[in-house]
Amino acid sequence: MAVGRMGEFLRLMFAAAFATAFACAPASAQSVEQFYAGKTINLIVPYAAGGYYDTGARLVARHFGRYIPGKPGIVVQNQPGVGGISLANRFATGSRNDGTELGVLQRALPQYAFVGFQNANFDPLKLTWIGSLSGYETDSYVLTINKSHAANTLDKLRITGGRTQLGAGRSGSANLLYALIAKELLNLNVDIVRGYDGNATIFLAQQRGEVDGLFSDLSTLKSANADSWNKHDVVPIVQFGRKARLPELQDVPTARELVSDPEQREFLEFAELPFFIAWPLAGPYGIPADRLKALQEAFLAMAADPAFLEEAHRMSFEVDPVSGPKVSELIAQAAKTKASLRERFLALVSQ
Repeated sequence: MAVGRMGEFLRLMFAAAFATAFACAPASAQSVEQFYAGKTINLIVPYAAGGYYDTGARLVARHFGRYIPGKPGIVVQNQPGVGGISLANRFATGSRNDGTELGVLQRALPQYAFVGFQNANFDPLKLTWIGSLSGYETDSYVLTINKSHAANTLDKLRITGGRTQLGAGRSGSANLLYALIAKELLNLNVDIVRGYDGNATIFLAQQRGEVDGLFSDLSTLKSANADSWNKHDVVPIVQFGRKARLPELQDVPTARELVSDPEQREFLEFAELPFFIAWPLAGPYGIPADRLKALQEAFLAMAADPAFLEEAHRMSFEVDPVSGPKVSELIAQAAKTKASLRERFLALVSQ
């Protein structure tokens, strides 16, 4: 090929390459606002409609988009299945990780992954955490016992002899897990009656005297069993999910106060992780850093919006937000728990 023709050929090749790169530039250099403008974010709830996670998701969907650059729409999609493990596993593949698919994950899922429970095949440290609507600042996971029951104090519950029956749900339920933890860590002389369909049925059994007590969120107790609580027919014994006593329960010790052995304390802190990320919003591995930052900032801005808070108050939905980076920090701390203690936790969960 002649030198002149060769030069022209190379010039055309460079020009074509430059044009291709220039054409691609807007996509890669898109601002967050440009990306989200006109788009819809699918907010997946891996549970049926009507529960705690779904209620929060629908509340978020009505407000979140206004604070995200580009103001995308938010659509809630209920996809019940395996307690959210299947959704977290899907997020682990990094599929649809452009920031248009997020999910509300069950608060105990990071623990399940760390202990290898069931089919949890995801790394909580690699998920992109947007934030949590609640860090349990205004709530407590409390054991209540019927006031009429003979063993209605912590000391009496530890005495060998008479037995106290605690109502609990099926495998995987929080009230079953914490009844098992309390029995082991606090040396409670209790039997656990399993298989109830949710707290409402256990509250009814407690009122009838079929069981003597149960673990529940204080907020749930005050709404679903308000009559017993307001009449002081039930006595709060110990509170989990707290670093310090809830002001409303100043006379009730926290589990952390009652556990002094360093290993027992480490185990308890691992067990209590879900309370500090009580309503976590997450996304797949690898959401672009600028979009993740924008989503995290939008989440906190939404959670401070008076209109959002007013609606949450009307719904009796407690909001005390936790930032995405803080959620990641708490999960990273839990990941450092000794393997022997994680195995011990798995043994309890497997019961």
